[in-house]
Amino acid sequence: MLKNRSPRWSPRAVVFDCDGTLLDSEKHWMDARRHVLAGHGVALDEKFAELAQGVHYTECGRLMATLAGRPRLAATMTDELLRAFRDFASAAPVTCPGAPDLVASAASRVPLAVASNCPQDVVETCLESAGLLGHFRHVVVPGGDVRPKPDPDVYAEAASRCAVAPASCLALEDSLCGIQSAVSAGIPVIGVGENPSPEHLRLADGWVTSLTDVKLNAWVSGWEQYGPSGVN
Repeated sequence: MLKNRSPRWSPRAVVFDCDGTLLDSEKHWMDARRHVLAGHGVALDEKFAELAQGVHYTECGRLMATLAGRPRLAATMTDELLRAFRDFASAAPVTCPGAPDLVASAASRVPLAVASNCPQDVVETCLESAGLLGHFRHVVVPGGDVRPKPDPDVYAEAASRCAVAPASCLALEDSLCGIQSAVSAGIPVIGVGENPSPEHLRLADGWVTSLTDVKLNAWVSGWEQYGPSGVN
């Protein structure tokens, strides 16, 4: 599955991105951005949607304020964005295809963590609503000394909490921002999604169009089993 690893290699921990990888929440973020921008008299376009994908929500608020021509309202628009996202996501949480089965299979073999740019309460509430939270030992989000993606901190911290060296972990990510974060942390990445860009493919160690990928699931089912400390 990984271009720079032996076919027999298996990770000792797995770190999942949340939005767009486990949960089909990008639609909720897009709806939230559209809702907030409309309230300020601005229409959401495809270029802005691509620019905002995967970035920290505070950066997204700043981008929206700039687009609206009201940079001083960045904090206000960030708060409005989070409120709108919580409303949309809690009303209709949707898992990405294959996520429940792959997460359950991986969790039976290695420690799992989530590395997200979203607030902790948002991540945990959405995962709980989708029935996935119980599979994860750690949820890591920016805060304190932990910087958001694309900096490596959330992935590095997730590996540390799993007591596993980054090179012995595996990341699953859909966004370029997140892939950059994992790669910078020294963690091999399988990218997830349709129509990856050349830059996505250059950085990722492997790629699948969805978590239903037959080869990916067969590979996971053959992993060695490791305990909480990452040793078998």
